[in-house]
Amino acid sequence: MSLPMEMSPQHWVTHVFSSKAAREGGVVRRKIRDIERYAGLDAFLLELDRRGFSAVENAGQLVIFCNQEPVRVASRTILSKKAVPSLKRL
Repeated sequence: MSLPMEMSPQHWVTHVFSSKAAREGGVVRRKIRDIERYAGLDAFLLELDRRGFSAVENAGQLVIFCNQEPVRVASRTILSKKAVPSLKRL
């Protein structure tokens, strides 16, 4: 989906959260540089808080979890016992 040439910060935020992944409680990813350019990072983070969403930052990307579930960083201690043996085969 292409973006209009001139878009207000609020319209851009609405556009991000109108994606199919966001509407279905999934994950969206945006470059922090783009968030700063189109909406402002502080305003965007306030909107995440308002919605009860979480996000993590890595390598200039913001990964946004569009749901209110807890976010855990994957490690062997939190993976289910069923999943750990299958990972060893990799």
